[in-house]
Amino acid sequence: MIEVRNLTKEFKETKALDNVNLTFEKGQIHGIIGRNGSGKTVMLKVICGFMAPTAGEVYIDGKLYSPSMLRKNLGMIIESPGFIGVKSGYKNLCYLASIQKKIGKEQVKEAMRTVGLDPESKKPVKKYSMGMRQRLGIAQAIMEDPDILLLDEPMNGLDNHGVEDIRQILLSLREAGKTILLASHSREDIAILCDTVTEMEAGRAQRKEGIQPEPPIAPEA
Repeated sequence: MIEVRNLTKEFKETKALDNVNLTFEKGQIHGIIGRNGSGKTVMLKVICGFMAPTAGEVYIDGKLYSPSMLRKNLGMIIESPGFIGVKSGYKNLCYLASIQKKIGKEQVKEAMRTVGLDPESKKPVKKYSMGMRQRLGIAQAIMEDPDILLLDEPMNGLDNHGVEDIRQILLSLREAGKTILLASHSREDIAILCDTVTEMEAGRAQRKEGIQPEPPIAPEA
């Protein structure tokens, strides 16, 4: 379980997070919605340790966690995934896997296959489409089998088939007991995937009962 208590983040005179208190239960997908600048991405960055809060704490299973401790069991996509453009996707993931040395080459290959990428491809990442880069970002987030996933707009750049693939992956991860925080602009993704929904607005967070997908646009007569 993840708890954020009195979480505040200030940039000069702007409060990106304003005394946020939330609980994210284990084994669920938790949707976070809101307009650009509402505080979604800042909250994820504070939780994972990319930013230090002005005030407040993050707790995991009731224990105060430091960023270094949390990242050992955390997978994430926050903003656009960054990779070495001249290297293949497989080489990029092997380099990242070498940092913590928790997995080997076979686990890297399996993560790539899971998201629909070919680990044997020599194509450099700089020649990947936006959707392929997004799939690679998801592969790096899941490859070390973390218990917690922080995903900021993971469907960006994916076509309809890709979106459905990633939805099924996320649902499988939930079934495996993973805790997933999913920030998305897509009401449909949130409605289909999420057990809880939190709406962010001007740095404040409010838990919602649920959200419905946008109704289809009726064809013109």
